[in-house]
Amino acid sequence: MTGSSAGLHAPRERLTKETLAMHQAIVSIMEELEAVDWYRQRADDCDDPELKAILLHNMREEMEHAVMVMEWMRRNNADFAKYLKEFLYSDGDIVDH
Repeated sequence: MTGSSAGLHAPRERLTKETLAMHQAIVSIMEELEAVDWYRQRADDCDDPELKAILLHNMREEMEHAVMVMEWMRRNNADFAKYLKEFLYSDGDIVDH
């Protein structure tokens, strides 16, 4: 298995289209956030100001991509929508809400 199929824990033919689409979204977010981390580390380690600015720009684009997928998840999964509504942009303790 390669790509987004590599992380499947059940036979593909037994999974619904919705489960496969959510898997693709989750894997995509993981990849985007990993890229955010890579760009941030490279920027921290970079001594050239112009290159550092480019790397940080690239990092922010990866953040944008991750958030776009999260919005797709919100629109396509009631459970994600519920938790995003409950936690995002809220005040107070995150754990004891």
